[in-house]
Amino acid sequence: MSVWLLFATGFDGVPIPYSPRTDDVIALVLLACFFLSSFVLARSKKFLSQQAKDFILHRERTSIFATSTASDVRYLLLLVLQTCILGGICIFNYFNDIQPRLMEEVSPLLLLGTYILVCLIYVLFKWVLYSFLGWVFLDKNRTSLWLESYSTLIYYLGFVLFPFVLFLVYFDLKIVFLVTIALFLIIFAKILMFYKWIKLFFNNIVTLFLLILYFCALEIIPCLILYQGLRELNNILIIKF
Repeated sequence: MSVWLLFATGFDGVPIPYSPRTDDVIALVLLACFFLSSFVLARSKKFLSQQAKDFILHRERTSIFATSTASDVRYLLLLVLQTCILGGICIFNYFNDIQPRLMEEVSPLLLLGTYILVCLIYVLFKWVLYSFLGWVFLDKNRTSLWLESYSTLIYYLGFVLFPFVLFLVYFDLKIVFLVTIALFLIIFAKILMFYKWIKLFFNNIVTLFLLILYFCALEIIPCLILYQGLRELNNILIIKF
């Protein structure tokens, strides 16, 4: 009888807060990204190396010797998907740190899928925007070179993000270090993009001034809009779910 009373009047357990490091889905996704990177590097290492050389050294027009095969295109699309997945995990971990109530109100799996989808839409939107502006203001050759350079950045960003995401998920990094490293990667990528813009489109001082304006309009402002849009999206998900 006394044992029954002990269990009947016992205290409720304290729920353990959600942590990405204990999420099996994230572990499986990261493992899949590792095998995907290894597979693509084994099959398209030479093509990726050529893409990096073309980005750094710069060539005036597309080369007939640098064409990609259909299999290369499939592998590179997988790298774009990997970059979006890793970017979604970074966003997921960031909001888990600054807004832990979000993980209690909304399914973490739903949040992760939403962030990955947002990253994919953002990359595709930028691709369409660059293509449209190139079609309106630039010649076909320069537009093709820029889209190729933009794709190269996306491919290699996925490789850089992978070790960063591993540290992010499985080591107890403070939010200050997380934001600092993320900002460094973003700023470094934007510097590389601006470098390529100068190589492709710079003619004189007036052109440089216009490039700075276009760069702010096409690269800086969309990042700020994306961040504010994600915060609003979180509020909508909390209300709906």
